[in-house]
Amino acid sequence: MFHPLRVAEVEQLTDDSVAVTFAVPPQLRETFRHTPGQHLNLRRIADGEEIRRSYSICTAATADPVLRIGIRLIEDGSFSTFALKELAVGDTVEVMPPMGRFVLEPRPGHFAAIVGGSGITPVLSIATTLLEREPTARFCLIRSDRTVAAAMFLEEVADLKDRFPDRFQLVHTFSREEQQTGLPSGRLDTERLAALLPALLPVTEVDGWFLCGPYGLIQGAQRALTGLGVAEDRIHQEIFHAADAPAAPRTWTSPGGSTVTATLDGRSGSWPVQDGETVLETVLRNRADAPYACKGGVCGTCRVRLLSGEVRMDRNFALEREELDAGYVLACQSHPVTGSVEVDFDA
Repeated sequence: MFHPLRVAEVEQLTDDSVAVTFAVPPQLRETFRHTPGQHLNLRRIADGEEIRRSYSICTAATADPVLRIGIRLIEDGSFSTFALKELAVGDTVEVMPPMGRFVLEPRPGHFAAIVGGSGITPVLSIATTLLEREPTARFCLIRSDRTVAAAMFLEEVADLKDRFPDRFQLVHTFSREEQQTGLPSGRLDTERLAALLPALLPVTEVDGWFLCGPYGLIQGAQRALTGLGVAEDRIHQEIFHAADAPAAPRTWTSPGGSTVTATLDGRSGSWPVQDGETVLETVLRNRADAPYACKGGVCGTCRVRLLSGEVRMDRNFALEREELDAGYVLACQSHPVTGSVEVDFDA
């Protein structure tokens, strides 16, 4: 369910990014209280077309929620262009309550993150909340940006280093700019990370790794960590900008006359699947309130539990292994391969 929230602040972070803060009225404080790492789904209507986008919350999780998100301009991105060039204090934006499972509930331990570009946004919330709430917790942040000028939330990260010098470790690399000190410039690929990480911290003793950024960086970091012996259940990832990620090859055909049965907000219905439709597309033709945002297999907003039948997903960058094993799929990527499929959006 979307709620109209007033824009309280728009702050220019870099030439191509802004931070947007929303005012949360007292009656919605519980609704918009977030877990560190979660995101917001935003909606606007432009030229009669509904546009939805997901943006991560960068602020610490507190009793009185402060909703601040980071938005980076994407080439031909209709929402990001609007946010950078038109959005102003006092405007109203339709916002869905926080969601997402790329999260860390504060607890004692040693945690680390590898982020690229705007991938710093949710990790900033995770690290800040952890260090503020858990006096023995430690956090190591390895971040990669093109240049210093392109790096989002520089001041906020520097503040963490000042406040928690013994518990917050920062390594900042740049792919297109040489620095007088620190690591040489270049991309953080698998080979480089495999050499760098053991020199920074005891890799296999870290209680949780959080990877966030573009597809190439996340894949490289995943391979490096796996190669260094990190258990799969300690690696959590959220991909931003998966346009360069390959879709799974279509090795099946959807049977004619398939039916999707879906439960949403306690109400169920069954509808025929049109040729080539995903489960989400079938449901949306009949239930406009079905939840979704990116439709690209990234945000996880459309996660459903598969109760019966079989589907095949084109791509999946949102669900982790334990979720798949528990029967969850992404409705926006799932095509029926049996005559009937039943899913539950409420599960």
